[in-house]
Amino acid sequence: MNNAVAGFSKLSKEEKINWIAKEYFSTPTEAIALLKNYWNTDEKIQNLHDEFIENTITNFYIPLGVAPNFLINGKYSTIPMAIEESSVVAAASKAAKFWSTRGGFKASIINTEKNGQVHFIYKGDVSKLALFFAQTKATFFSETESITKNMQKRGGGILDIALNDKTNLLENYYQLHATFETKDSMGANFINSCLEQFAKTLKNEALQYDLFTDAEKDIQVVMSILSNYVPNCIVRAEVSCPVADLKEKQIENPLDFAERFVQAVQIAEVEPYRAVTHNKGIMNGIDAVVLATGNDFRAVEAGIHAYAAKSGQYSSLSHAKVENGIFSFWLEIPLALGTVGGLTSLHPLVKLSLEMLEKPTAQELMQFVAVAGLAQNFAALRSLTTTGIQDGHMKMHLNNILNQFDATDTERITVRAHFKQNAITHSAVVALIEQIRQ
Repeated sequence: MNNAVAGFSKLSKEEKINWIAKEYFSTPTEAIALLKNYWNTDEKIQNLHDEFIENTITNFYIPLGVAPNFLINGKYSTIPMAIEESSVVAAASKAAKFWSTRGGFKASIINTEKNGQVHFIYKGDVSKLALFFAQTKATFFSETESITKNMQKRGGGILDIALNDKTNLLENYYQLHATFETKDSMGANFINSCLEQFAKTLKNEALQYDLFTDAEKDIQVVMSILSNYVPNCIVRAEVSCPVADLKEKQIENPLDFAERFVQAVQIAEVEPYRAVTHNKGIMNGIDAVVLATGNDFRAVEAGIHAYAAKSGQYSSLSHAKVENGIFSFWLEIPLALGTVGGLTSLHPLVKLSLEMLEKPTAQELMQFVAVAGLAQNFAALRSLTTTGIQDGHMKMHLNNILNQFDATDTERITVRAHFKQNAITHSAVVALIEQIRQ
């Protein structure tokens, strides 16, 4: 029976592993050996990883691959991608090669504004609160000068602060909504520090405001926190070419392909069941680059999916059209990314990934990430509207099945030869392996 443990966080890594192995595994020595097998042999690097999070017991590896031949705004780049799913890197690479001979990808920054709120409860006259805010607004800026000084030197800082009345949503609920420019940092710590100072200023100034009654002076701050929804921090990625130029081995009839492709996108625009899977494919590319460059893919996911539902219905992030003989495919997404701070200066492979991208600014990284998402989406839709998605995916997944059954070199040769001519399914591969072994 498993038992509770007191003071687990104070145990050494060795003690934590020993306790887990004893409590949860029938063969503790094997569990301990497996955990230690994934430690980095370089003690300095391992200690660095151990301090990224709490209660570390080992490393959980995800492959880091690269997708070459991305022609973006007239310049070739190789994009690093950290992901465990088969066919994602191959699909991105294939899309990159396809568009490299058709003008490449175009990427542009539409805006870089980030935001956060101080959420508070005020039980009083809203007109008095509005007047109080107007008279106090300058103080919010002045009392955060020590926090914003360095950011302002880099061209960033607080852009604006607004008072939002949200009482139609929740009784007595208001917020200070602040917007920020954080340049090459994602800016989470900077934004949260500013917001917490806003909250202190709000409460202190309210206590001294003569027009407030005693009850109105008692402003209750619920929380002060940045938002991962950044609808004004937008990047656009796009590709286009004459319809006739779409022709290749897989696309014998370019016009038919273009029309099917546009229809597939239109379905994702109006059908949420399809849109979720459609956008998941886009996120395959986006998350992989975000993770490889040490950024927060959970924050990116939350913000992008909220953006996909901004109309009130969840919809496609990408769009396509055929107009005057030109095929166009594009997406616009919100991305709050950083190339300084956080893991970007700590994780050795993150530093390597950023160097591979030639040490991009945050805006340049936004463009790389958006292009990777668009490339992934193009590759998926091309397969779906021509050969079907499973053909290419299962070819890439075949290695995983062979590894799952510890196939020998001879068995691998036989299995791969067989499935050059036959459809790949998990059950078919398993059946063939069993037949060979008999």
